[in-house]
Amino acid sequence: MRVPNLGETELLVPLHEGMFEMPMWDTFLKRLKQVTACDSASLLIHAPDAVSAIQLSAGSATPAPGLQQLFDARLDSGRDSGRDSGQDAGRGGAEPMRARSMREGRVYSLAELLDLGEEQRDFARKVLDPLDLRHMRSVRLGDPSGLDAWLVLTSAEEIAPSASALLTALLPHMRVALRVLARLEQEKARASMTAGAFSHIDFGWIAVDRRCRVVDMDEQAQRFLSRSAALRQGPYGRLTPLSPAIDRQLTILVKSFAEKPDARPRAVNLSQDPWIDILVSPVRVTSLSVGGKAVAVVYFRGDQSSSADRCQQLIDMFKLTQSEARFAWSIAQGISIADAAEKHGLTIETARNYSKKIYAKTGARGQVDFMRRVLTSVVAITVH
Repeated sequence: MRVPNLGETELLVPLHEGMFEMPMWDTFLKRLKQVTACDSASLLIHAPDAVSAIQLSAGSATPAPGLQQLFDARLDSGRDSGRDSGQDAGRGGAEPMRARSMREGRVYSLAELLDLGEEQRDFARKVLDPLDLRHMRSVRLGDPSGLDAWLVLTSAEEIAPSASALLTALLPHMRVALRVLARLEQEKARASMTAGAFSHIDFGWIAVDRRCRVVDMDEQAQRFLSRSAALRQGPYGRLTPLSPAIDRQLTILVKSFAEKPDARPRAVNLSQDPWIDILVSPVRVTSLSVGGKAVAVVYFRGDQSSSADRCQQLIDMFKLTQSEARFAWSIAQGISIADAAEKHGLTIETARNYSKKIYAKTGARGQVDFMRRVLTSVVAITVH
């Protein structure tokens, strides 16, 4: 296996760290420009359904603003990799750049990407001349996700052959970086969609250590803690319920999960109006990102709406009366008809009549079916 020379080694660390910079790969591109003695070093990334490539370049003075045009979808010779250069030339030169017909992993010069016809010369004059772009070396990389990338060096002077050799040597590392970027973007998209769904039902999670100190949380939990009095992040980052009794219960649970990670999760109600409950579970997934500090995860389901709001939603959806809606919301939370009767000052007989009317209006076959209908309906959605 060939050992990279000093110039390559100086590039490898910023290459693999580059996706976490802002702007991305800034250090890598600046060093690549310096090592190759070129006027600019750029990385152009094209998502599968995008019209234009995203351009990242070394330094603020470079890139030339028009470089991205060379790799825009409207200038490529077709996304079909089966088209060869002869087919592209036969199209009359209408699309002078062959950005996507470039063979993956091969370093190209500018002359190899441009034909010599009149239209190509016109294109070069209008687009390339203002950039003072006389020489270029570019290599295309692809990812199975459909992500395309081009690493491009440009110069007004001749580019040394060693620059092409360097690009070739960097290819395996560029492929890894591109693969990681594609996976990160995929996971970011998934997380965004999941967060969007959870935001409507006010669901989130908080990871805590054995002392109930917050180790990590999702964005929904951050918003929830900022507005909720039932649960907050107290001194020293400790997750603290408002109720001292629940605080003691949570402390005991977390401590037991630290000692017995195979223990069963436990549910705890924090508030009934608005309804907020938590499920405390031992951490069953080893995470490198939190250093193994988290011993428990507190999943919460919070409701920003009051009982009055929920009752009005039940009235709107099922055409219940005010008294029926208040009773319906109580039994939708799982309490028995007898307990709901006591809560609302009703006799058992009146409560049973209410439940029959509620089931008839909602089409439910009993309390369990009614709970399912309510909790899977839009009533369960929290609108921000």
